[in-house]
Amino acid sequence: MPPTTSKTIADRIEDLYGQPIAVLEAYVESNPTGTMLAALTSSHADLQLAERTIAFQLQRLRELAAPRGEVGPVEAGHLLDCARRIAESVAARDAHAKTADAVLNSLHRTPVTPSPPPAAPAVPAPAVAPAAPPVR
Repeated sequence: MPPTTSKTIADRIEDLYGQPIAVLEAYVESNPTGTMLAALTSSHADLQLAERTIAFQLQRLRELAAPRGEVGPVEAGHLLDCARRIAESVAARDAHAKTADAVLNSLHRTPVTPSPPPAAPAVPAPAVAPAAPPVR
């Protein structure tokens, strides 16, 4: 089975944030602020929903179109409804995938640069004794 669009997006999110998608989703649920991670996980959830809807409606369409006799007006209506729902879900999936892809393409992990070694502690300037008052 080829990878789904939502799986591909999930893999890219995991690569970007360095955590499994389930951990990232749990983090977003406990910290629901308007972050890029929240937007990405929301798009991922929308992709999953669209893909589940496509699979369900496709299965239903196959059941309705199974060769078992005549297709009457009621069955024809159900066939058309399934086809319409599949088309809507494919359009939604493609729109969410395009948006998530564009966002992910604009983001990247910044390489971890080794920090420079700590500078040697500054040697404090020697204390200068106050000048003695002139003797008269």
